[in-house]
Amino acid sequence: MLTYRALFALPAFRALWTGSALTTVASTTSSLALATLVHRQTGSALLTAVAMSGPSIAQALGAVTLMSAADASPPRRTLVLVGAVSTAALALQVLPGLGPAPRLLLVVGTAYVVAVGSGVRWGLLSELVPPGAYPLARSTVNAANGAFQVAGFAAGGLLLTVLTTTQVFALAAAVSAVAVGVLRFGLAERPPRRSGRAGVAETLRGNRLLLSRRETRTLLVALCVPNGLVVGCEALFVPYAGERGGWLLAAGAVGMLTGDLVVGRFLTPAQRRRSNTVLRLLLAAPLVLFALGPSVPVAAVLVALASAGYAAGLAQQEWLVALTPAGLRGQVLGFESAARMTGQGVFAVLAGALGDALTPGGAVTVLATGSLAVSLVLAPGLRRAAHRADDPARTT
Repeated sequence: MLTYRALFALPAFRALWTGSALTTVASTTSSLALATLVHRQTGSALLTAVAMSGPSIAQALGAVTLMSAADASPPRRTLVLVGAVSTAALALQVLPGLGPAPRLLLVVGTAYVVAVGSGVRWGLLSELVPPGAYPLARSTVNAANGAFQVAGFAAGGLLLTVLTTTQVFALAAAVSAVAVGVLRFGLAERPPRRSGRAGVAETLRGNRLLLSRRETRTLLVALCVPNGLVVGCEALFVPYAGERGGWLLAAGAVGMLTGDLVVGRFLTPAQRRRSNTVLRLLLAAPLVLFALGPSVPVAAVLVALASAGYAAGLAQQEWLVALTPAGLRGQVLGFESAARMTGQGVFAVLAGALGDALTPGGAVTVLATGSLAVSLVLAPGLRRAAHRADDPARTT
C-alpha cells in the first residue's frame, strides 16, 4: 500500500499538489475580493451571488463543450496555458475603473476555460500513481484543496481589512503566477492520452459515449446528487445556528478531512468497496436528526459524523477511473467535477428556498432524507459498477 511519504516522493505529484494548492488560494482569495467589490459598487445581492457562484455554472458549460481537450492535449502545456489565462484575468482585475459587468465577464469567462484544467489535473493524477493508489492521491489533493480554500478565504478576509481590493487581486495574480511556474518546471510533458482534435463536437461525442454506459451514469449520479443534497444542508447551518453556524461548518470540515484520510490511506480497494454503502448512508442519516432540533454542540457532532461519509466518493471515483477508457479519463473526471460543483450550487439554492418555506432544521431533514432515498435507490447499480470495475476482462 502506497504511503504519504512514497506519494510525496514522486516529483510530479509534488508539483501537481503544490500547483493545485496555490491555485486554490489564488481563486478563493480573489473570489472574496470580487464579491466584496461588486457588492460595494452595486449593492446587489444577486450580482454578489453571481460573483461567487457564477464560475461554477461556467465550468459546467466548459465541461459539456470543451472537456475533450483534457485528453487530446499535452497535459503540462494545457495546465500551464489554463494557469496563464487565470493569471492574466486576475491581473486585469487590478485595472482601475473597471466596472462590475467586465469584472463578472472576466471571472465567468476564465471559469469556462478552467473547467478543462480540472479534467487535465485529475486525468494526469490517474497516470502519476499506481491504480490502487488513486484514492489516496485524490484524497490528499482534496484535503489540500479544502484546507487551502479555508486558508484563502481567511487570508482574503484579513487582507481586505488592510489592503484595497485591487491590491488583493494583485497578490492573487502573483500567487497564480507562482502556481504556473511550479507546474511548468515541476512536471515533465507527457503525450496526450488519445489522438485526435479537441472541440465541441468531440466533447459531445465523448459525453454521449460515457453517458451511454449504465455503470458510468450511475456513478455520476451517485457522485453528484446525494452529496449535493447534503451540501444544501450545509447552506442552512448559519440560519440554523446563527452566529455559531461556523461551529457546524468547522465540524463538517473536520469530519470530511478525517473520512478522506482514513478511507484513502488505510482501507484496501476491497474494504473501500465493502464500506461504501455504510459511508453513503452515514453521509445523510445523522442529519435527519435535525428534525429533533438538537443543540449546537450536538448538531456539530452529527455534522462531523455525516461529513465523514463524503469519503464514499473516493471509491466511486476509483471505479469511475477503472471503467473509463484511458483516452477519456480526463474528460469524464473533469465532467464529474464540474457536474458535482454545479449540483452543489443548485441544491444550495433549493435549500435556501426550503429554509424560507419551512424551518432551517426541517429543511435539513427533508434534504437529508432525500439524500438517503437517492443512495438507497442507487445501491444495486453501484454494486454492479463495483463488480464491473473489479472485472479484469472489462473493456477500457
